[in-house]
Order: sequence, then structure tokens, then C-alpha cells
Amino acid sequence: MLRVRLDNGVVLMEQAPVPDRPPGYALIRLLHAGICSTDLHLQRGYYGFSGVPGHEFCGEVLECDDLQWRGATVVGEINLACRDCDWCRRGLARHCPARTVLGIVRHPGAFAEMLTLPEGNLHRVPKGVTPERAVFTEPVAAACEILDQVKIPNGAEVAVLGDGKLGLLIAQVLQIGGSRVHLFGRHAKKMGLVERAGIEARLAGERLPVAGYDYVVEATGSAAGFEQAVAMTRPRGTLILKSTVHGKVTIDTAPVIVNEITLVGSRCGRFEPALELLAGGKMILDPLIEDRFPLAQAPEAFARAAEKGVLKVLLDN
Repeated sequence: MLRVRLDNGVVLMEQAPVPDRPPGYALIRLLHAGICSTDLHLQRGYYGFSGVPGHEFCGEVLECDDLQWRGATVVGEINLACRDCDWCRRGLARHCPARTVLGIVRHPGAFAEMLTLPEGNLHRVPKGVTPERAVFTEPVAAACEILDQVKIPNGAEVAVLGDGKLGLLIAQVLQIGGSRVHLFGRHAKKMGLVERAGIEARLAGERLPVAGYDYVVEATGSAAGFEQAVAMTRPRGTLILKSTVHGKVTIDTAPVIVNEITLVGSRCGRFEPALELLAGGKMILDPLIEDRFPLAQAPEAFARAAEKGVLKVLLDN
């Protein structure tokens, strides 16, 4: 089978055997996969990664132990946990200390003609949700995690800082969830894609609102974004950190302490609410697909995804 491999910053295409399917795992044929910012960070050396990347995908189950999955169109949770430790028993398998992570940590990813995942990680794609839209399940779940972690009052104003792929999804999830979202970014065209969802888009100039919001989400993917987000948060407000920045970030803790700001780190989320949102048809997704390439053209797809301002790039199998 054909698969993508990252090695020393180079995107390679290689032929490999079909992966073995351990007991309790499904063998999945890739339909579509999305290149996200994490994949680009892995290419640049994040985690010292070398291997098959890719964790946003939709596929068809070819082989499985539980026959209910055979032939199903599925998405899959990316954390492969032991399912026996305290974290797993508490329903927080994504924090299992023994976990591997699809396409990120010690488990080959989805940028291949076929992949394997535990059957317990699979979710059936709801009727009416196209496989292309289903690729957004994992990042939409990450956006939904905010609502699991922070109880934002209905109608509260929330600032989302960053108009990249994740920022646009977060803004929509929070708006649908009952918040009044103000999206701050540098690209009017990108923010305009979600304005019809009722989101108020504001170009982020040199001066952003100071102490303007009780709830701020930092999703810029930049080291400077944290400082900007802190300044926008009111005393005793809550700042949710969604960015994954390659490398260390210098933090001035004084304004956080003086203003008694609550910092919430936020990562992966449950797939159930994400799939419910996708099935509801309110998410604006198709315009976020900037480009698409066949799997065999993954090097060109990575180059396209790395261009400044580009949104989602899909790999099609």
C-alpha cells in the first residue's frame, strides 16, 4: 500500500505492507484525511517525529472482530489508551500515561491507504454527513472540549483570538452553543466565511480590546497570541489555551496573577458532541476546504497547507 512518511522535515511517499490487525482492532481503508497545523509542526521537528502522520480522517472498515463495524464509514479517536488505569476508568483515556496517539506518538497515522485503530475508538459517521465533512470531527471535538471544561453562561460575550482552521471551528461551536462570539483575526476573507453564523468578526490591528472579556480563547498558534489574550481577559476572567506552539513560549505571569486570571489548557475532546453538531447541519465546513490532493501527491499537499493563510487541505484516497 501507499503511505506518507515524514523524515527529517521531508515528506516522502513509500510502499509498505498492509498493517497487521491485532485482536480488537479494525483495518480501515482511508477515504479522506486532513492536514492540520500539528502535522505541519511534526514536519518541522515537533516531538522529534519520524513516521506516518495524520489523525484527522474518515474511512471505511474492511476487517474487524465485531462485525457491526464491517463496511461502516467511520472516524476514530486518536488516543489509544490502556483502558485499565485510573485515568481510563474515569473516562479520561486521552490522558492515559501509557497511551499512543494516531499519527503523533508511536502509532502510524492516517496518511496511508490503510490504517488500524482499536474498535473502541471508532464512531460511525451519521447519515447525511459526507466523508469530507466527517474529516472535521477531530478538530470540532477539540472545539467542543471548551464547553466540557468551562461553563460559559448563555449569551456571554466570548473573544476568540485567531482565524486559522481551529479558530474558525471554535468560533462556530461556541456561537451554536449560545455564546456571542467576537472573532479576532488578520484575514477578513477567512473570517467572512463564518460571519453568516452570527459571529462578529473584527480585524485584529495593533490595538486589541484591553480587559474586554470574561472569556477569551487563544487559538492563534503563535507565541505572541498568549500575551495578547491575557491583555484581553478581564480580572477573574477565564483564558482558554487551544494553541499548540512548536518550541518554548516566554510567559509574563504578573498580569495573570495580579488579575487572578484562570488559565485552562484545552486539547482533545469527545467525538459524540462533535458528530451531533456535524449531523445538525449548522456548521460551515465546505468553504473551509481550501484545496485537495490525491494521497500520492502528499508532498505537494503539505507544501500547499504550509502556505500562509491556507485553511484545510484534504488528502483523498
